[in-house]
Amino acid sequence: MNEKVVEMIIQGIGETLYMTMGSVIIGYILGLPLGILLYVTGKKGLKPNPIVYRTLDFVINIIRSIPFLILLILLIPFTRFVVGQSYGSTATIVPLVICAAPYIARVVESSLMEVDAGVIEAARSMGASNFQIITKVLLVEARTSLMMGFTITTGLLLGYSAMSGTVGGGGLGDIAVRYGYYRWQTDIMLITVILLIIIFQIIQNIGTKISNKFDHRKR
Repeated sequence: MNEKVVEMIIQGIGETLYMTMGSVIIGYILGLPLGILLYVTGKKGLKPNPIVYRTLDFVINIIRSIPFLILLILLIPFTRFVVGQSYGSTATIVPLVICAAPYIARVVESSLMEVDAGVIEAARSMGASNFQIITKVLLVEARTSLMMGFTITTGLLLGYSAMSGTVGGGGLGDIAVRYGYYRWQTDIMLITVILLIIIFQIIQNIGTKISNKFDHRKR
């Protein structure tokens, strides 16, 4: 393996991490409040609102039902409008975020629903407002589940970022497609696959350790 290939793989690692972490961060900026809103307006939420809940539920289900590769292609005009181009690592963040936000919203909603209703009632009886219940009770009590959801989402987006390589998305996935599929250089493809597995395992291990640290049941 020559120096040029090594530099290309290092750049690919950087682009993959940039796409994955960038989309996770922006995805949570959008998905976290969306998930909280789903919980609050749900049937057993703090302030049930069937119209708001059903509307959000419908939109989220539609986006989640579209396979990522198809969504990636469908969003090419929108991606070009937002970032000025439809290829490369920065452009790939756009469809990754749109894919991630609804998924994150569901993860957050599910995590909040796991919180014991008795804890919420206790906070209410002490005069806590809905905002205080959300910030000081729900998010605190659900932190272990939320952290596990964050870890799973990051791993999922890592896989999706590699998938974007089929349409010039950049990163290790792009290298695997260009050299492994089009040029039949299986050694480079195998290296990229191994690197993706290593990155995935690192993310999973760090996320699991942090989740265990937050889990008060293990203390």
